[in-house]
Amino acid sequence: MEFYKITIRPDSGFGTSLKGDTLFGHFCWQAAHAPDLLKTDLDTAIEQYARKPFAVFSSAVPTDAAQDAPHCFKRPDIPLDWFMSSEHLSKKEKILATKELKGKKWLKGNADLILDATRTNLAADTDFKDNGLAETGTCAHNTINRMTGTTGKGRFAPFETSVFRFYPNVLLSLFVLIDPKFLDKDHLVKGMSRIGKFGFGRDASTGMGRFTIIDTCPLPLPDLSAGDGLYTLAPCLPEKGRFNQTWFTPFVRFGKHGDLLAGVRQPFKNPVIMADEGAVCVPAETIDTPYIGCAVTNVSKAMPETVVQAYAPVLPIRIGALHENNL
Repeated sequence: MEFYKITIRPDSGFGTSLKGDTLFGHFCWQAAHAPDLLKTDLDTAIEQYARKPFAVFSSAVPTDAAQDAPHCFKRPDIPLDWFMSSEHLSKKEKILATKELKGKKWLKGNADLILDATRTNLAADTDFKDNGLAETGTCAHNTINRMTGTTGKGRFAPFETSVFRFYPNVLLSLFVLIDPKFLDKDHLVKGMSRIGKFGFGRDASTGMGRFTIIDTCPLPLPDLSAGDGLYTLAPCLPEKGRFNQTWFTPFVRFGKHGDLLAGVRQPFKNPVIMADEGAVCVPAETIDTPYIGCAVTNVSKAMPETVVQAYAPVLPIRIGALHENNL
């Protein structure tokens, strides 16, 4: 597979987080409307997605947000005391250090994309250029009663939804794996540009979810042997029996069809429980693909052939094989 980094600039507020599985769904809708995006028809690509994914998208990560850090990834979901395993601290010092670490939600990554789970590599929002990435607010909505020409009570009462807006000059990176037999770089960029133009996620029809592609560059496939664990870049379902140890935060995807199926009688998909991005997996065997996970099927009554990307691109992470919790 080929590995690319797509740098984007958010141009509006977002109602939906830029997670890998949702980006994959949006790209599939683009391929459905523009068959020339893929080198084969979408039905064929989806039919064999469980055996051979044609594309695997990461969730968005901040780019050049912290000093001396090209990327900042979500803090890995290993126990907090892992970051202090090499330090000789008293009980009181460990409690205070743990409290401090809870506010450091990010792990700095170098250009080589080999992560080191050390305390010095952690960063808080206050370490960013604007003391953060985004702010959360609300957006007002209403439904007009066509009989009265105004809002009213019940289903016509005004309501608010949550929205987060990135600060000016914030850039995000998406890491994408593609199979060149099905998809090439130019058509990947073309599809992603259309998503950014027409909007991503909830409330795209009201102007939410807009972004612009700033740059696209190829990267070498990650050298997974450079670490003693694998760090996931998107929500996924790690395969049984392939890992000796796994740390993760559960993430439940309550999926909903978009585009042409948004208004059908049953637009909602069956919920899928996944490990959120930032999971750390210690392989029990050699991993020969730059991704882990699987595809999830049987999630939709409106479109039975629907699949969920429960794959995730992975990066090597050094967590220290001799940590005291493993002795």
